[in-house]
Amino acid sequence: MVSLLVIADDFTGALDTGVKFASGGARVRVVTDYEYAFDQVSNQVQVLVMDAETRHLSSEGAYERVFHIVKQARTAGIPFIYKKTDSALRGNIGSELSAVLAATEGQVLHFLPAFPKMGRTTVSGVHYIDGVPVHDSVFGKDPFEPVKCSDIQEVIARQSDTRTCVISDGQVLKNPKEPTIAVYDARTDEELQTIAAALKQSGGLEILAGCAGMAETLPQLLGLEGAKLPIPEFEPGLLVACGSVNPITKGQLDYAAQHGFERIRLTPEQKLEPGYFETEGGKALVEALVSRVRNTAFVILDTNDAPAGPDTLVYAESHGIALDDLRVRITAALGYLVKRLVEAGVRHTMLITGGDSLLGFMNQIQVYEIMPVCEMMPGTVLSRFEIGGRTYEILSKSGGFGGEDLMVKLKEQIMGNRRRERDAG
Repeated sequence: MVSLLVIADDFTGALDTGVKFASGGARVRVVTDYEYAFDQVSNQVQVLVMDAETRHLSSEGAYERVFHIVKQARTAGIPFIYKKTDSALRGNIGSELSAVLAATEGQVLHFLPAFPKMGRTTVSGVHYIDGVPVHDSVFGKDPFEPVKCSDIQEVIARQSDTRTCVISDGQVLKNPKEPTIAVYDARTDEELQTIAAALKQSGGLEILAGCAGMAETLPQLLGLEGAKLPIPEFEPGLLVACGSVNPITKGQLDYAAQHGFERIRLTPEQKLEPGYFETEGGKALVEALVSRVRNTAFVILDTNDAPAGPDTLVYAESHGIALDDLRVRITAALGYLVKRLVEAGVRHTMLITGGDSLLGFMNQIQVYEIMPVCEMMPGTVLSRFEIGGRTYEILSKSGGFGGEDLMVKLKEQIMGNRRRERDAG
């Protein structure tokens, strides 16, 4: 029976939060259908994670969708609600938190946005990335969704009239006189754990919000633990399909390309023209890509422009393609190519970066439910899904997570796991 509903605003966020429970042995399912009927969930599932896909909606649209989901969950008798927010404050933070509070008719929603082990901290209500206010970090330079403010109360106030307050020094807000969003400071994992324990003692775990950092404290507090799933033997080789424009991911790709990965870049036409892969040139590209990946152990399929290559933004502007449509077209093209590689029997382990890219692939293969298994490293999730009765594994990560050498470390971890499996056999 579902004890906890997690509502995320994008797909990788849903997975990197769901895996916090799966890693502790809870039975977790992640679904991408925000109209999912709660009465169809298996009785074995303890944690249901829903990708509400609200990141790119208007604030009003995000409010309505989250409000509806929470109302349905309450009607279904799900006792605990966790609104997963982006660890860099992207998306419709204010409207979504207000929607949860209104739909539950609660008096206080406890919001803990910090994720200290990934460099996200909150001090005096200001959010930092590696010690830099988030609006001055790489997330403030994102071409699609730049973060323009680091003061969390101001972020919320831009979309909501709900009262907010900042709570410091491990205190817990109790019994406010009006509905309130309580924003908690946290600099370390220990501070998060202390606040979570205090919230349990005060009965404050019923409606919460935060990123994967706070979620990591919940399995033990909510009794959502059990036998862990085994890590499978990985397929040979690693294919990285990148749809993220985050500078952190770009740095990881550059490093990987300098350390044994072959990099294949898509041109603006290949990424943006609907029906391109049905043309003679498109069909030839797919055939060449399948052959090239089969014969190369470590490959990057990259939607970012080469430094001296054609500029995608210039191409889009000259062809009248709006910025929002640009993102949709790129992720659809990348998802289609990964699908074709899977259909062709390419036996690489696959890593998809960026929530939109992962969802683009899942939509292409028409799979709307996935099971997180474990974290290969912080922020990089191994998940399992089925197509036609066959089980597949896939790795995913948010564009802003990980060190420069993440993909090289993954390569080494995958190959090391295969050697251990063979030795054990």
